[in-house]
Amino acid sequence: MHNKILNKYYFINKFDKSLIDKLQKETTIIYRSYNKKTDEKLIIKIKDYCKKKGNKFLLSNNIKLAIKLNLDGAYIPSFSKDKKHLSYSLKKNFIILGSAHNVYEMKTKELQNVSIIFLSSIFKKNKNFLGVYKFKLLSHLSKKPFIALGGITNTNLKTLNLIGCFGFAGISFFEQKKGP
Repeated sequence: MHNKILNKYYFINKFDKSLIDKLQKETTIIYRSYNKKTDEKLIIKIKDYCKKKGNKFLLSNNIKLAIKLNLDGAYIPSFSKDKKHLSYSLKKNFIILGSAHNVYEMKTKELQNVSIIFLSSIFKKNKNFLGVYKFKLLSHLSKKPFIALGGITNTNLKTLNLIGCFGFAGISFFEQKKGP
């Protein structure tokens, strides 16, 4: 069976050049830090470094700032129901992604007009655990492409090709010794 190339998204909450250096150019980096005020200078530093390395760079939970700093896009977390961005004028290739854990949140992301929905958790057994079958069922309830999130490892990576997702996202997967 031929493996298709999956899109990759790496969540970071700090600027670590050595981790970015290990990534393939196709890996999109999403900065998310929900526990402190967003440091614009840091975001610009990460943006410039990602641009130099050829990686797309998105900011989580602050579309207005992502537009202002001319980033590649923004990520809307599952807890955000905000739709103010629908009235913003966006540059042509500005990407808006969002995450969901259930049907209600998926519908909210559709109303927020995200282009891709991150659905979690596929493998990690937490309060939002879906598993492969529930992930597959939920992904059929929308025409949007889906990104698998939660507990992705080199071992279960092959499973993602079987469920027809658009790609995967994570943190620990990209921080493993071998890298992606």
